[in-house]
Amino acid sequence: MVALYWNPKIECMPKEELKALQYRELKQLVNNLYSFNRFYHDRMKAQNVHPDDINGLSDITKLPFMFKQDLRDNYPTHMFTYPNREIKRYHVSSGTTGKPTLVGYTQNDLDYWTEALARSLTSIGVGSEDTMAISYGYGLFTGGLGLHYGAEKVGATVLPMGTGNSERQIELIQDLGVTAIACTPSYLIHLGDVAKKMGVDIRKDTLLKKAVLGAEPWSESMRQHIEESMGVRAYDIYGTSEQAGPMFTECEERNGIHIAGDIMYVEILDPDTQEPLEPGQKGEMVVTMLKKEAMPMIRYRIKDVTTLIDDECACGRTSPRISRITGRTDDMLIVRGINVFPSQIEYTLMQIPQVGDQYMIYVSREGALDSMTIQVEIKEEAFSDKVDEMNRLRAHIESQLKKYLNIAVAVELKAPGALPRFEGKAKRVIDNRVI
Repeated sequence: MVALYWNPKIECMPKEELKALQYRELKQLVNNLYSFNRFYHDRMKAQNVHPDDINGLSDITKLPFMFKQDLRDNYPTHMFTYPNREIKRYHVSSGTTGKPTLVGYTQNDLDYWTEALARSLTSIGVGSEDTMAISYGYGLFTGGLGLHYGAEKVGATVLPMGTGNSERQIELIQDLGVTAIACTPSYLIHLGDVAKKMGVDIRKDTLLKKAVLGAEPWSESMRQHIEESMGVRAYDIYGTSEQAGPMFTECEERNGIHIAGDIMYVEILDPDTQEPLEPGQKGEMVVTMLKKEAMPMIRYRIKDVTTLIDDECACGRTSPRISRITGRTDDMLIVRGINVFPSQIEYTLMQIPQVGDQYMIYVSREGALDSMTIQVEIKEEAFSDKVDEMNRLRAHIESQLKKYLNIAVAVELKAPGALPRFEGKAKRVIDNRVI
């Protein structure tokens, strides 16, 4: 029998009790950091706030923000509260500019990370009857090891595949009766393409039924496409290396990502005014990790754009939820004064039946004028050598993109298989502008 909850006392805790617990944890965290962490002590002093000023959860807005640049400025370990002998693991995220982000973990940090994943995997029905392929990258990236220990915690048999060697992955998924997989959505699509070339029908020739997908933005349209083409049930997972790694998933209801409220406190703010927004209003997520020891985190401007869902989920869990991440404020492209998120482009393309899974976005500047070109792979049955037919399709795609983006873009149609595939995080945006 599949368990409904991993930790029902916490997952189904009445909301007022959860808020009281969050306040106690926040109060203790602020006291500890003010006393023992030089960075936070100085940041709080500069903001003229003292632990005695925190007398309720709403007082969290008195505390200063933390930014990714703070992590880079204090690289490698100047943010840490615990000495090196207490650090049990490091993970490092890739940095596009400057220093990468380094995160340290005490044993308690690792245990709470695994606990969060155990709750999440249980909520989607993964347990001791499952064999789960972990096809995220292992090593410095948090995805592989995070899901690995979470899956083992709930009793699943783990196949630690990592990325790459896709034909071998398909063979093992068949041979070992793999029922669940964790990877990026783009890699799952790639595996589906490889399976077709091998003559393998994921629906009929494997036992794969569940996919835990994250580490890159993906749309509801892509979920629908994956499920229809591969016969799996796809679940969104959320987490960043700064928080710990991937931690929180949707439940079987798939109506928002459940956040373990005893582990992380979420605010949604207006990105311009920094004022709190009401549930249902879209804004920038700011997180406070209530239990982190090695590298604590208060009011971290994580840049992800989402909404808070505050009503009770039909699954019975009372934890707060966030809606699907629609982009990051620092991933947003400003083209000729218009704000464009890559997720908007993906959503639009996925509505067009002739469009395949792969696309690339190129932004350039000629003189003072920005331009955007989107390369779109066309499905094999829709691709043609008839110029007029392809021109009509290209014009239709350009029209749909302009309708949803409020900006004209150029579209280039590509034959099936022409665009790059990604075994790790998909890099679909190439911004060639010199700013």
